[in-house]
Amino acid sequence: MESGPAIFAGTVFVLFGTALLAWAGMRLRGRAPLVEGVESPLAVPLVLVFGPAALITGAWLLLSA
Repeated sequence: MESGPAIFAGTVFVLFGTALLAWAGMRLRGRAPLVEGVESPLAVPLVLVFGPAALITGAWLLLSA
């Protein structure tokens, strides 16, 4: 019964991390800015940190449920 919220949160984190990395990859491949008004040298490392962090957190939550 207590694993239900962990499964939900894990799924949300995995979907968010996957969508963030896919979206950023498509924007970078098309040479489009990730965020209007922010330079790519700042935005790309943030995406490369938070995308995998969300995936790892989601996997940890799903495996611990």
